[in-house]
Amino acid sequence: MKKITIGTRGSKLALWQANWVRKEIERFHPEVLVSLKIIKTTGDKILDVPLAKVGGKGLFVKEIEEALFREEIDLAVHSMKDVPAELPDGLSIPVYTNREDPRDAFVGRKKGIRLRDLSSGSIVGTSSLRRKAHLMRFFPHIKTISLRGNLDTRIRKIREMGLDGAILAAAGVKRMGLEQAVTEYLSEETFIPAVGQGVLGIEIRQSDSLTREVIAELDDADARTAVLAERAFLKTLKGGCQVPIAAHAQVDRNMVSLHGMVASLDGKQVLEERVLGSRGEAESLGVNLAESLLDRGAGKILGEVYQSSYSGQEAPSF
Repeated sequence: MKKITIGTRGSKLALWQANWVRKEIERFHPEVLVSLKIIKTTGDKILDVPLAKVGGKGLFVKEIEEALFREEIDLAVHSMKDVPAELPDGLSIPVYTNREDPRDAFVGRKKGIRLRDLSSGSIVGTSSLRRKAHLMRFFPHIKTISLRGNLDTRIRKIREMGLDGAILAAAGVKRMGLEQAVTEYLSEETFIPAVGQGVLGIEIRQSDSLTREVIAELDDADARTAVLAERAFLKTLKGGCQVPIAAHAQVDRNMVSLHGMVASLDGKQVLEERVLGSRGEAESLGVNLAESLLDRGAGKILGEVYQSSYSGQEAPSF
């Protein structure tokens, strides 16, 4: 009997995602014995500092990838929005699962309240520079505060910290069955999602053909196409997980529409564009869209973001 060990973070959401993958593998391959190994990542250990200040890239995947290299685990389940644009040599993501709701969700302290209902000086929690830039752009009267922790912890902290609400990924909220907490789903046309948001990626050692075969049925062609376009956009912009970069691709039969954005931290400088192409051009679409925004000044905006947010780190050159 083949045995497969899945590496995962220990949060309720991460465990839900890993267990979903486990059940899917067992459904397609009942002869395979699947177990979980919980691994604590840097992002889980440092909860009192904004992500951008402690690295921004790979904070939720680095230790899990190291376990893959040591062959302590056979595969890792990641939220694709947490995965850096470039993977380490020797690792690959051959499977992208069916996309859950890619939108952001507002969880208001008061029942039924929406962002536009909040008065001047209201405080909304978010750990994402992208979400902060969206808020500053469309609701400049709202103040933001850094809010870290697992999904259920952040929802609990809304009341504990006296916040007016928080913005979270709708995908995680739905996977955890917490939809009743959502007071507004934010349109992906305005609050453009993070790259890969709503998609799970399964990462393996590139040389592990047996595991690749076992997980093959979990791959979703549309999700793969969309995320490859979005990640090509992110990679060309040399962006990490915690920068105000957004991209959302939609796949309709053989066509791909990619909507991308780069913003300053205060939401006052925004470069936004949409491109359309065939499914086979997905990654080229991402590269071309990023290059178009760079031509329009995205490099300058991102350079300023790195200078102000990524203390002690070398900013990429554009």
